[in-house]
Amino acid sequence: MKAKTTVTKGNTIERQWHLVDLSDQVLGRVCVKLASILQGKDKADYSPNRDAGDYIIAINASKIRVTGKKLKDKIYYHHTGYAGHLRELTLGQLLEKDPRQVISHGVMGMLPKNKLRDRRMTRLKIFIDGNHPYNDKIK
Repeated sequence: MKAKTTVTKGNTIERQWHLVDLSDQVLGRVCVKLASILQGKDKADYSPNRDAGDYIIAINASKIRVTGKKLKDKIYYHHTGYAGHLRELTLGQLLEKDPRQVISHGVMGMLPKNKLRDRRMTRLKIFIDGNHPYNDKIK
């Protein structure tokens, strides 16, 4: 007799809330963890075609740490759509301007490039300091 594989239906997914403190954590290593939780890879019933990930509240984004010379050497590019308007910011400049964008960009780059990525990114809540409005969600 063959063993049967059970597949969790989409309406039975139970999402949990995770609180992650980003202070003194390395940017790339924490982005890997956040992307894994958003995909649901930490759950026993993981399936790559289902969106079964959890919610994440990431606090203290301004206290993130990077290694090496990335503050000067890592460059983020953005094109405005006009000819010759390629904008570039270093990691240090972007951390001063908005550290949430650095975390968001890192996690988005580590998620699979498919239709589920935008939906998963909406479950990532990033805050510059320790204050957040989701105190009732965390157990």
